[in-house]
Amino acid sequence: MKTLKLGFPKGSLQESTLELFKKAGIKINATDRSYFPSCDDAELEIMMVRSQEMAKYVEDGVFDAGLTGFDWICESGARVTEVCELIYAKSGFRPVRWVLAVPNDSKIKSLKDLNGKRVATELQNYVRKYFAKNKVKATVEFSWGATEAKAGRFVDAIVELTETGSSLRANNLRIVEDVLTSTTRFIANAAALKDPWKREKIENMAILLKGALAAEGMVGIKMNVSEKNLSKVTAVLPALKKPTISHLSVAGWVALEVIMEEKVVKKIIPALKRAGAEGIIEYPLNKVIY
Repeated sequence: MKTLKLGFPKGSLQESTLELFKKAGIKINATDRSYFPSCDDAELEIMMVRSQEMAKYVEDGVFDAGLTGFDWICESGARVTEVCELIYAKSGFRPVRWVLAVPNDSKIKSLKDLNGKRVATELQNYVRKYFAKNKVKATVEFSWGATEAKAGRFVDAIVELTETGSSLRANNLRIVEDVLTSTTRFIANAAALKDPWKREKIENMAILLKGALAAEGMVGIKMNVSEKNLSKVTAVLPALKKPTISHLSVAGWVALEVIMEEKVVKKIIPALKRAGAEGIIEYPLNKVIY
């Protein structure tokens, strides 16, 4: 049987990626101690590695495809093909940012103020290139962890990953500027994409994963409406939402179905009821394929 070797991110992205795959219809069972999770798709051979290593392993053919952050693709310099962008992170469905940060009482106000200074970061290669591009001569050293604690003690500034900025504020740091915005990418190598079977498998997975993300925060609404009330009911729906309308076996009645954001449903349903809708059903969505 043919198999696709898939690199799965271990670490901060692990749980959110497992949930995404589950909604896409691919159930992966992983434990903290195992690097070889089981999967209900026998055509997938999965191994878990850290996102920092993923792009190089995909480039070298250890994996046919994998998921990692755009930041680690840039950092590694690996030559891989981005199959699709998947906007999610460990704490929400938003891009993450690598930011230049300094202590609140630092005299550093801009990137240019870093000339002759020391900077710690895990994104060492990219930051060096970023500084060179902006003609800043600073010493960039690799940080093995606890990067936020080093600012103002061991180094003058740090470039650190943040989603909300709360950890930086808790450590009395302020952001000077954004260095890189990153999202998760589904990547593959050239050899895998030249293989017709593997290419189709990768493309199918991309469709399902994007569909699962598109369904986040969305729900389906079904209802029955008499034709005399149809215009009033459709007027309640958001302007950009065009419902599917089909005739029922009962004369003068139609079934109406629409997809909308879950956060607006609590306002919409009472208004739909007052406009004449009956038998209103709200249901969750796993995938929305555009």
